[in-house]
Amino acid sequence: MAHEGKADEQLFQLLANLLHQVESLTNQEEVELRTKIEALGLEVTKVPSKSLKQLDELEIAKELDKLSEKLDNVDEMISSAMAADPQVQSLLSDTADIWMPVITASADERRNFTPSVGENSETEANCES
Repeated sequence: MAHEGKADEQLFQLLANLLHQVESLTNQEEVELRTKIEALGLEVTKVPSKSLKQLDELEIAKELDKLSEKLDNVDEMISSAMAADPQVQSLLSDTADIWMPVITASADERRNFTPSVGENSETEANCES
């Protein structure tokens, strides 16, 4: 489970760095986007409460529908940001090899993520420049 937390941490650090780059390039503070990224980070790291009862198939389906709706909203935000700003599209495309595996991986795959030292240093150096 520690690997999963590390992958999440890296993803949200990357998002924060990308947002900082966008803000630097545009000279505009993206308060709403920063708030949404932080809220999503909190949601992802939230530990579910222990349920006293087992969920039945209908309840599980309802929860999956809620999650799908949230993902649709994120997809819509990303799509509109990419359409509105070619720099956003370029940044997302250039960094897809980092964030796509994290958001598309199963829980087991995410646990197996291990960052290599060279990749992490290179990513940080690129984000700082």
